[in-house]
Amino acid sequence: MARTRGSWTGGALTVGSVLKPQDVARAVFHPAWIPQPLDPSVERLKKFRVIAGAVASLGVYTFIEGGFDFTELLENAMTASVVLLFLTPLTVAAMLWVWRRGGTVRQLRVPLLNSLLLLLLFVGCVAALLMLVQTVNGSANAAVIIGVGLTMMWMLIFTAYGAVRVSGNFFGTAATHRCLPPLLAMVTSWLVAVPDLVTGDLHGLSLTLGIVFILGAPVTVTAIALLEMGRLKRRYGIRLKAHPATLAPAPAPGPVPPMPPGTPPAGSPYLPPQGGNPYGHPYAPGGQHPYAPHPQPPYNPQHPYGG
Repeated sequence: MARTRGSWTGGALTVGSVLKPQDVARAVFHPAWIPQPLDPSVERLKKFRVIAGAVASLGVYTFIEGGFDFTELLENAMTASVVLLFLTPLTVAAMLWVWRRGGTVRQLRVPLLNSLLLLLLFVGCVAALLMLVQTVNGSANAAVIIGVGLTMMWMLIFTAYGAVRVSGNFFGTAATHRCLPPLLAMVTSWLVAVPDLVTGDLHGLSLTLGIVFILGAPVTVTAIALLEMGRLKRRYGIRLKAHPATLAPAPAPGPVPPMPPGTPPAGSPYLPPQGGNPYGHPYAPGGQHPYAPHPQPPYNPQHPYGG
């Protein structure tokens, strides 16, 4: 499958988009080749997973212990990016080994290469942003501070929006298998959190608070990811252990198909039919009302006993 011109961004970028880094990030980090979500409920679960994953990757202690430290936040983001750079290909390689009996790697070559390119692009953006911040902090030249500072602000917005996008689609791995994003989210959150727990590095927090913050995020990510994969399996038959080539084509997301002829309309079954009664109105004009007064006789009858 060859990539056509504009297939990455879907033709969504224009010259004016450069002034809106969030629009550029949306087009670059959520490419057009990533499949659309199948189910709104799964998409809502993904949003919760993204929030929990951000907590696991960056650490709540950044905001609690010693206040907000922007440099430390970027360093944590860079560490998480390096972890992703090695962990994502290893996890995908493990799944390819699991899928080896259902299909070949060649069948998945294009989506795998696209995901790898998106991963390298994001890691490069995080590294570039960290270099810009260090340049601004270490320079005393006003021109350098202003020029590099403006670029840094653009890159900050661009990378932040990009981080939200890749946390949801996990570098477009859903194009390979829709269960890969929640799986990668679980593995990453645990790999980031466990070293702090094993080494006892609670970053100045108490034991109870440290354990809550360190384990809270990966446990939450795991629960949401398992629920997400469970819904994909029950509703669409998408199983993690099945090679993507063996899965039935997923239904295309879109509007609800029209009801077949003869299906009663939705709504209360006790509502009167609209547009007129098919059996005629029992009290239609000109008809005889069952409770109307009886008609008077055409003559004036005499009382039988006289008067």
